[in-house]
Amino acid sequence: MKRLSALLPALALLLALAACTPSGEGSETPGPTASPQESQQAAEVPFSLPFYPSASLHPTESANRSNLTLMPLLYEGLFQLDQSFQPQPVLCQSYTASEDGLTWVFTLRAGVTFSDGTPLTAREAADSLLAAQAGQRYASRFSSVVSIEATGELELTVTLSSPNGALPALLDLPIYLETEAGQYLGTGPYVLTRTEDAWTLTAREGWWQGLELPQENIPLTAMEQTEDLVHAFDTREIGLVTTDLTGTGAVGFSSTYEVWDYDTTDFLYLMFNTRSGPCADLTVRLGLSRGVDRTSIATSLFSRRVTEATLPVSPASPLYDESIGAALNYSVEEMDLLLSRWEQTRPLVFLVNSESSFKTSAAQFLAEQWEGAGVEVQVESVGWEEYLSRLEDGDFDLCLAEAVLTPDFDLTALLGTGGALNYGGWSDARTDNLLAAFRAAGTDARADAAGALYTHLTEQAPITPICFKHHSVLTQWRAVTGLTPTQSNAFYGLNWSVS
Repeated sequence: MKRLSALLPALALLLALAACTPSGEGSETPGPTASPQESQQAAEVPFSLPFYPSASLHPTESANRSNLTLMPLLYEGLFQLDQSFQPQPVLCQSYTASEDGLTWVFTLRAGVTFSDGTPLTAREAADSLLAAQAGQRYASRFSSVVSIEATGELELTVTLSSPNGALPALLDLPIYLETEAGQYLGTGPYVLTRTEDAWTLTAREGWWQGLELPQENIPLTAMEQTEDLVHAFDTREIGLVTTDLTGTGAVGFSSTYEVWDYDTTDFLYLMFNTRSGPCADLTVRLGLSRGVDRTSIATSLFSRRVTEATLPVSPASPLYDESIGAALNYSVEEMDLLLSRWEQTRPLVFLVNSESSFKTSAAQFLAEQWEGAGVEVQVESVGWEEYLSRLEDGDFDLCLAEAVLTPDFDLTALLGTGGALNYGGWSDARTDNLLAAFRAAGTDARADAAGALYTHLTEQAPITPICFKHHSVLTQWRAVTGLTPTQSNAFYGLNWSVS
């Protein structure tokens, strides 16, 4: 009866949450179905997007979610990532890499112009990437970049200190031209225009791709605060917003809307303190890992806004091999067997950031799972500053962690010796070698290199993957069709239309 009594509170919570779980991609949120009158009203309102004029509009430095949503309509990159995080060429016509993987030469497309008619050259591409390297938002992508140079009118050369076979996946950043007036011009399908107090995205004449656009002019509705955004969407003043529905301080909308989820590199996982304490023991790590019921966490605690993962790579990626991660699948029997070999002398200190109700619920659920196997767990839910301080001090046994991985799914910062996010202190020569081999692997060898790395991590369990989060595009009921959003572009493919 010990296991049953320990699990009853968690099961009750799961049942309660399951009753209000929204359905999947492209589906409406729970609530009343739109009436014919509501649908007619929605159709009469012009499709408009939110815009924060007072927030930064810098193509690579802006941190405002609404302004970032507009960027792919104004700017293009050398590449863009598709829905499986694979780089597709845009402004790049072709590229080559040296045999040692340290020198990459990218040839840009000819005939591309910025919105004022200025031809695109490698100089603007180099300047844009150098600015991103010097900034904060994308700096981690350039950790191994030694130089970025325009070596010809349309030739861009990037030199690395260590090889990265997936470099193109990191170059989906906006390429822009900064004018003397401090404006940032792009090569994308729209241009930002202003008439008195009205802001509009206006379709460009002579856009090099020549695709038919969903709407010639897209009005922008100015916002100042989050409350303005919520009110404008709930009253149908704007037609589309992007959000993280399970994020810290997630914004709540009350209107009837549709949800278009997309995969991200936003990774949730257990991090073990491998320097000292109980979780320095491999048996303990493996036992706790087998007690992670990802299906319940994904379905009930995160309202299906995540994808279960036993590997530290998105299941949407072709690198994901379910058979490798099977050794970490949820198993009560394996959890009991492994943890029974361990003699516990004190409670496990399980650290979680209190500012996310989703994470605190997940941490409590996991603790109850492990307690069902006779393990005493002390969940310590603390604010962000204390959480970070305790991670840096190693004052925990395990924690529920979150990291937004770079699109090449490089884990060096998380698991490499001395990695910036390696708070668990994992240090293993084989891991370091496998990480380096994975980074260096080109397209043909990448799957094998990933498989070797993930197999080793599954066997050693320095971390335990739980899931990758979805983020969402919300649109007014029946206002938009055909969206195929990606992590970096809510309007990917320009196949959408306004009803």
